Amino acid sequence: MKKPVLLILAIASFVCLSLKVSLPVDKSMGVSHCLQHFRNGADHFLLANQNLYTAIKDLNADSLSVYRARRALTDCRRSYKNIAFFTAYFFPSETRFYNAAPKFEVEEPTLELVEPMGLQQIEALLFEGDVMANKSTLLTHSEAMLTSGGDLTSLLYGLEISDAQILESLRIELIRISTLYISGYDAPMLKSGIIEAMGATKAIQNTLTPYFAWNDQQSKSLEMLLTESQNYLRTHSDFDTFNRLEYLTRFALPMQTQLGEFVSALGLGLNTTAFLNDQAPHIYSKNALKVWDHDGMDSAQNKALVDLGRSLFFDKTLSGNASTSCATCHQPENFFTDNLRKSPSLAADSILKRNTPTLLYAGWQHSQFWDGRAANLKDQVHDVVFNPLEMNGRKEAFNVRGMDIGKVSEALSAFIKQLSPMDSPFDHYINGDPTALTDRQVNGFNLFMGKAQCGTCHFPPFFNSLLPPLFELSEVEILGVTASDDFENPELDLDAGRYDLYKMKYYKGAFKTPTVRNAAKTGPYMHNGSMKTLQKVIEFYNKGGGKGLGLPVDEQTLSARALNLSDHETRDIILFLESLTDSKLE
Repeated sequence: MKKPVLLILAIASFVCLSLKVSLPVDKSMGVSHCLQHFRNGADHFLLANQNLYTAIKDLNADSLSVYRARRALTDCRRSYKNIAFFTAYFFPSETRFYNAAPKFEVEEPTLELVEPMGLQQIEALLFEGDVMANKSTLLTHSEAMLTSGGDLTSLLYGLEISDAQILESLRIELIRISTLYISGYDAPMLKSGIIEAMGATKAIQNTLTPYFAWNDQQSKSLEMLLTESQNYLRTHSDFDTFNRLEYLTRFALPMQTQLGEFVSALGLGLNTTAFLNDQAPHIYSKNALKVWDHDGMDSAQNKALVDLGRSLFFDKTLSGNASTSCATCHQPENFFTDNLRKSPSLAADSILKRNTPTLLYAGWQHSQFWDGRAANLKDQVHDVVFNPLEMNGRKEAFNVRGMDIGKVSEALSAFIKQLSPMDSPFDHYINGDPTALTDRQVNGFNLFMGKAQCGTCHFPPFFNSLLPPLFELSEVEILGVTASDDFENPELDLDAGRYDLYKMKYYKGAFKTPTVRNAAKTGPYMHNGSMKTLQKVIEFYNKGGGKGLGLPVDEQTLSARALNLSDHETRDIILFLESLTDSKLE
C-alpha cells in the first residue's frame, strides 16, 4: 500500500514543480509593481521638468547657463526614458508630445499641422541659432512639459492592465533601444542616447523583478544579461565611439531573444501590434516583421501567385507597344535598377521624372514611389502599367490574357514582396557569424548608426524609412537635394516631391527615404539620380544637406550642421554599405 501512496506523492510533487515554472504565484504582483514603478518614475520626471524650467528661466548670455540648461535637459530625458516603455504603450496619444520630432508633422488625410514641441524641440532650440533669442519659446515649451508632467499619474484613473501587456511593452522597448536610442534618433545633439539606453534597460529589469520569481529556470540568465548590458552601457557611454555592433550582438539581441522565451515560458505571450512578429528571435531576424497585405493565402497559393508575378515581370505584352516590361528598368542583373540617372520614357526623346529605385525590400514600406503617392504595391503596379510614359498599358490586352489588372497587380506585388533576401555579409554577422565583416565594416556600421546619423532616417532592419519599433509608418524627409553633385556650385533640385500631392510647405522637396541595402550596386543616387557615387552622397550629408550648402531650404528636416566626418570615416561607412550587398536576390 505504501508504494502507490509514495508514487502519487512523487507525481504530485513533480506536477507542482512543473507548475512553478510556468504559472505565476500571484497574478497581481507584476501589475502592482509596474504601476508603482510608473508612479515613482512620474514623480522623478516632474522634478526633472521643474529643474529644466528653472535652468531655462535662468538662461543668460553666459555660456555656463546654456550648459546648465542642456545638462538639465539631459537629466529630464533620462528620467523620461525610465517610464517611456509604459507611456508609449498605454498612453501613446496622450504622451506623444513629450518626445515628438522637432518638426511640423502633417496629419494625413486631414492635413492638420502638429506643431513641434517637447524634449526634442527643446534640444533643437538649445543648440540651433541664438539660444537667448529662443528663451521665450523655450520657456513656453518647458512650461507645457511641466504642467503636463504634473498630471501624468492622473492617466492611471480607471486604467486596467495585465501582466501580458506589461511584458509586451517591455519587448517593444527593447526594440526601441536597439534601433532608435543607440542611434541618437531623438537626441542627436545632446548625444545622450547611450546613457538613456542604460536607464531604459534598468527600468526593464526593475519591472521584471516580480516575474523573475515565477520562473527560476530562465530568470537568472535574463537577469544577468540585463545587468551586464547596463554595465556595458555605463562603461562605454561616449556616443561617437560606442561599439553598437558589439552591443547588439552581445547584449541587445540576446536580450530580445531571452525575454521572448521567458514570456513564452510564463504563458503570457501577447502581440497587439500589426506588423511585429513576436515569434521572431530579434529585430534583425529575417522573419522579424509580418508580411502585410497577404490576403489570407496559404503558402501554396502564395507561391503560385509569386510564380505568376515573376512571369509577368518579364512580359513585354503588358506594355502598349509590347516593347517594355517591368524588367526593362528594374533589371535583376543590376539589383533591380538600371543604373541610369533617369530612365528613358516611352515618349520619343524624353526621360522619366525620377530615378528608378531598386525593388529589393520595396515590400517593406507603407508607401510607394519617391513621393509616396501609392499606398501599396498593387496601386503602384496599376499606376506604372497605365502610365503613358512608362508602360502605356491597354485594358483590352489583359482581357485577351484572361486576367484583369487587379490580378496582374496582385501577382506582381506578390513577386516584389518576396524580394527581401537578407543574405548579406552584415546579416550573417549580426545573426552569429563573427567572421562575416572586417573591422572597418564594423566601424562603418557604428558610424552609420552613430556619429554620421544615417540610422536616424535609414532605420534598421531594412535601413529604409520604416519607423521602429512598431513599423507602422514610412517617413518622408526634406534634404535639400541638389541638381548635381557639384557641391562647389550647388543648385537646388526643382522637383517639389510630395508637395505636388499636398500643397503644404512642409512637404516641399519631401521624398521617401529608400533602403541602403545593396546601395553599393544601385547608383546613381537620390530621387533625381544626381549623385554618382556613395562618396558624393556622404559628402552631401557631411556638409549638412542643401541648407548646409547655403541653399534656401527653410523646412529642411535634415540638420544643416556639418557632421565633421574624416575621409577615413567616410570610407568605413562605404565599406559597411558594401557589406549590405545580398549574395542572392530572391
